[in-house]
This record gives sequence, structure tokens and C-alpha cells, in this order.
Amino acid sequence: MTIEDEVDRLIDERPGKELLIPCYDDPAHRVTEILYRSGGTTAAYCLLTDRSRIIVNTGMGYEAPHHKRVFDAVRPGPTPYVMSTQAHVDHVGGVELFREPGTVYVAQENNLACQRDDARIRPLRFRTAGIWFDMTGRDAVRIAKENPGVSMGQDEPTPDLTFDERLDLEVDGLHLQLIAAVGETIDGMIVWLPEHKVALISNLLGPLFPHFPNLNTLRGDRYRFVEPYLHSVRLLRELQPEMLVTGRHEPIVGGELIDASLARLHNAVEWVHRETVDGMNTGVDLWHLMREIRLPSHLRVGQGYGKVPWAVRTIWETYVGWFKLTSTTELYPDQQLDARTVLTAALGVAGTLDLARQALGRGDAALAVLLAEGALAVDPDHQGAGLVMADAHQALLDAGGDVNFWESGWLEWERRRWAAGAEPPPR
Repeated sequence: MTIEDEVDRLIDERPGKELLIPCYDDPAHRVTEILYRSGGTTAAYCLLTDRSRIIVNTGMGYEAPHHKRVFDAVRPGPTPYVMSTQAHVDHVGGVELFREPGTVYVAQENNLACQRDDARIRPLRFRTAGIWFDMTGRDAVRIAKENPGVSMGQDEPTPDLTFDERLDLEVDGLHLQLIAAVGETIDGMIVWLPEHKVALISNLLGPLFPHFPNLNTLRGDRYRFVEPYLHSVRLLRELQPEMLVTGRHEPIVGGELIDASLARLHNAVEWVHRETVDGMNTGVDLWHLMREIRLPSHLRVGQGYGKVPWAVRTIWETYVGWFKLTSTTELYPDQQLDARTVLTAALGVAGTLDLARQALGRGDAALAVLLAEGALAVDPDHQGAGLVMADAHQALLDAGGDVNFWESGWLEWERRRWAAGAEPPPR
């Protein structure tokens, strides 16, 4: 088996959305003699020094009591440092619970800016979170029962110590290098243990590895830029880690496998970037590029989190913005639904739904959705239109839409909603 075959095996073993279901280690999982993991929404890690511990990521606020309990069973402290590999809520939520007198919270200098970005759109995130995440509170209730009286509040911590590019720390016999990187956020941090050849990257390159990055999440986030991402991949390759510790699933072990995986990921993203820009410069429209750009077989990576066509659109818009130079209507508030309403009124709801069913029959489920939406704009309670919508979303799931975490979450949400005859949510 060649090293490229090994990369393919790694991709196949980490197929996508299944690995994003929180899995809580109890007791803490021993990764190496000095590194322990506590799984959750995103894993927290405990690094042992000669006499103390360092906590890397702290989970959501409701998860922190679990992480602290299982890490205390390994070593209760002292805790001179807590650090976050990025400022997303599933990394910083439990910082306060791990603070002791003298604890220093370390982060890259863009940490607070990223936290502020998240805070600005928190109501949107909370309103739509149920599409993709379990909002029943089942895990929170269980953790609260197992840790009575322990605070579960979501922290918004201010770093005590920040750095720009690199920070070297010697902590009770353990040498760490904190290295700034850009991936999911602009405040990414690689925790590098040079003597152990271990790199803790968490979700720097995405929660699934090696999968195509999500340059823009469906839940809503700032665009993520390709060139800084590629720089981070090259930086990791230069370190030559023998173990890569990610935010989900088991670490990747073996320098040759890690390097080959990083090379595959780098070259796949670079190829999509180049093909998109070349297409833009030669006058190919965005929608054509989204349909036509596909990874060649030798650059196959997983697409369980990000997808190539979404990356094409994000790359396009980060270079030239939202105006696609194809229609005057782009300059004005969107009139697509109004146009469909006028056409549906002229054709009749029954005729429009006949066209939708024909589209569905020949495998064009997305067109069926558009036509059914026009019918529903004229007659919001039309049961036949709701059934077409449910069938169209099921067809999209059956056609491969059930692989990607974000895509499958949205399609399944819509399928269930229309199958149940629910009112459309506000757009």
C-alpha cells in the first residue's frame, strides 16, 4: 500500500458528519504519557508537565465541568496556563472554571476580535442552531447531574497574555511553542511540542481531517481566505509532526502519513482556488464554475464539512464581491420570489406544480424546490406544494446530500418541516 493509498484510507475512515456527534471521554483518554483528551463538542486537552498541567481548549460552558472532573482525576493542578487554539465558543466556554490563582489565559492576539464577531451574530446563531445541533440540552442535563453545584456558564474570557506570531513557553520541564495560524478563524494557534513532535491544531483546518475546508459556514460566519489557510498548511508541514492532534476523533500518527495528507489537502485547495480565478478571468460565470469545478482523483479529500462548489462561490465573492455581472436585478433587492409568484399566478398553481413534479422526475430537485416555492407564494397552505418540497429535499438527500454535515442538516430540517406541513420559517 502506497502512502497515497494510506491517505485515501484515512479519508474513508473519517467520512463526515458522524464524527461531529459529541462523544465524551470518561475517564479522560490517554493520548500519550503527557497528553490526555476529554471529548465533547470539540475536544479539550490536558498537558502534563513535571509538576503541573496545561489545559488546551475548555469546551462549551456546560461541558467544562465534565472536562474538569476527568482532568482533575489525572492531575488536579496546579494550572499555570489555559490556552485556546481559537476563539469559537466551543473552545473558550470553560476558561473561567479552569482558572486558579495565578493561572494565565493565553491566546493569539486576534482572540477578542473573533469573540466579538461571534457575539454580534449570536441571536442569529441561536435562532438557527437547531437546524444542525441538538438543542434538547440532554448532554447539559447529564453533566449538571454528574457535577452538582459546578458553574456551567458560558465564559467570554479576556486573555491575560497574547502574542502575534510565536510564543515560547517553558513550563515545569515542558517546552511549548505557540504558533499563530489562520484557518477557521484569524486567531488560530498551533500548540507545538518540539521535543515530542506533537502538534495540537484542534479545528484549525476544520474539525474533520483531511477534509476540504469550509470557507463559509451555512450557519453564518465571516469568509475564510484561501491563501492564509494554505500558508498554515505549509507551516505545519515545515514542523514535520509525528502526531497531529485534531478537535475531533483520534490523532493522526506517523510523519509520512501526516505530511502526505497535508500535501493532498494543500494541493486540493490550491487547485480549486486556481481553477476558480482562472475561470473568473476568462469570463466563465459563477454558476457554471460551481457546476464544473471538481477535484481530480489524485487530489481527492473528504467533503464532509466543506464542499468544493461552496468554496468556488466563496473564492469568487472574496475577490470580486456579490455582483456577478450577469443581471441588472443583482443591483436591487431580490425579486426572484416575486417573479415566481407572478409566473405561478399566470400559469396556475396546479400547472406550476406539474412542472415541479416533472423536474423532480428527471432528477432536477433544486428546480423543483424553486417551482414549489413559487406555488407556495401564491397559496401558502397548498398541501401538494408542501409534498413536492418534502419529496424534493428527500431527493437531494438521496443524491448525495446526506454526506456533508451542513448540507445534510439543512436538507433534513427542510424535509421534516414540509413533511409535517409546518409553516415556512422567516427567510
